[in-house]
Amino acid sequence: MAAATPEQGWRRQVHLWFDHGAGDDLVATVIHRALVALISANVLAIVLESVPTLAARFGPGFDLLERASLAVFTLEYAIRIWIAPEHARYRGLSATRARLDYLRSVPAIIDLLAILPLAASLIGFGEIRILLLLRLLRFFKLGRYSPGMASLAAALASERKALVACFVILMGVMLVAASAMHLVEHEAQPDKFGTIPDAMWWAIITLTTVGYGDVFPVTAAGKAVAAVTAVLGLVMLALPVGIVATAFAQEIHRREFVVTWSMIARVPLFGALDANEIAAVMQFLRAQTVRSGAVIMHQGEPGRALYFIASGEVEVALANSRDRLDEGHFFGELQLDDIAIASHSPCPQAAVATAPSKLLVLDPIDFRALTTRHPRLAERIRTLARG
Repeated sequence: MAAATPEQGWRRQVHLWFDHGAGDDLVATVIHRALVALISANVLAIVLESVPTLAARFGPGFDLLERASLAVFTLEYAIRIWIAPEHARYRGLSATRARLDYLRSVPAIIDLLAILPLAASLIGFGEIRILLLLRLLRFFKLGRYSPGMASLAAALASERKALVACFVILMGVMLVAASAMHLVEHEAQPDKFGTIPDAMWWAIITLTTVGYGDVFPVTAAGKAVAAVTAVLGLVMLALPVGIVATAFAQEIHRREFVVTWSMIARVPLFGALDANEIAAVMQFLRAQTVRSGAVIMHQGEPGRALYFIASGEVEVALANSRDRLDEGHFFGELQLDDIAIASHSPCPQAAVATAPSKLLVLDPIDFRALTTRHPRLAERIRTLARG
């Protein structure tokens, strides 16, 4: 493995600060909390600035916050472009190609739109009202610091066809309800239901269960149509809510499952197992969180477990070299009776976390429980180990 240049070393460290800050890493914690606080202050300032009395009283303060925020967000945008080659999804690409691919990603586009008011103000277009919407886009920058928001966005993307179908059904029911109400109410209330477009306002408000009360039927037939429409409105709301809730839960489970599966499949011995057997191994993994600088394996210590890196970075010392492993890799050695499982590289003599890391551990106790509970799997692992 080629030695990293000083620039690559700094770039890797900054990447860990910005994209993997957690645990006891003080610099990463300060960066993340400061950016979240600044984004929250920006959104609050935009809301308060719309109040004339507050705008007149605190106008200079709002302006100072805006200028400082634009400077910070511009610097953050530049830094994220610089560290793009360190992202796992761009690993293996040239630095230029990785940065170009990052610039086309949704988070990068949101970051760019968030700093456009700065460019607009520099060329004399700072008073355009549409820039207010661009400033509000900073709220979505919080998604980068919230795994829950990222999972929700992925869930919405995965179920976009079903949600579009729900919208189409809603429009169809609205048209039918508006047409029916127009037919039975247009003579009694020509000013409110005289046309189908007029009735569509009542239909959409009723279907969404808002019911402002500004438009309502007065005839018996109109009330019957309204009753049916109100019941259908409950169905119209339940459909997308159920779809999004189910997709959100599945996305969280799928993300953890896929990441864990890919790590286990990297082990040469486990990689030959089928889907059901790998799933059985996954059930016996134990989560472990380690701080930066924590010693995971000591020098000269016999192999006692396999460690899978879910997030963070670990430096392993081999016989003649050192290597840094990040998320998706594994290290260690596991010995149990006549079964030996080791990393694909020489067994590390020591391992130290160089960043706050989350590990999945398979130790001899859990491995023994796995082989006891699944004797066929144990025999297959023994066969593969001997072969």
